[in-house]
Amino acid sequence: MVTITPGAIAKACAIIKQFEGCEKRMPDGRLRAYPDPATGGAPWTIGFGSTGPDIKPGTIWDQATADARLAQEVAKKAAAVGRAVTVPATDAQLGAAVSLAYNIGATNFANSTLVRLWNSGASKESVADQFLRWSKANGKVMQGLVNRRAAERSLFLSA
Repeated sequence: MVTITPGAIAKACAIIKQFEGCEKRMPDGRLRAYPDPATGGAPWTIGFGSTGPDIKPGTIWDQATADARLAQEVAKKAAAVGRAVTVPATDAQLGAAVSLAYNIGATNFANSTLVRLWNSGASKESVADQFLRWSKANGKVMQGLVNRRAAERSLFLSA
């Protein structure tokens, strides 16, 4: 178990904000839910990639709601990463891991080959290469995920 520092959280949020953005901004600045790009439907998404049973067609948020939900979801994913990683790690490595967990889910992250290799003491490069495997949504390679995984890998290796 590792402790996720505010520095790691900041690094994770920078990637999340870069790749999730706040899409579908309305003229008044509020945000409108939109369908998943891979499915054209569920899960509906809003803010910085937030999904869940409370998000459906017609959901509208203001920026403060999007920011609060990001902080809440990142805290949950950071806790999951902290439980899954059992070896010393840098803020950059943990930030990359939190960004990945935010996108793929805590369970997928905890059960991933990336975590298994990391905890077993595999080389930093071997672990970093595992980020690149998470580039598909709904069975299709998505360029946005390819770009995000490359950024997470680069952050992980920057440590």
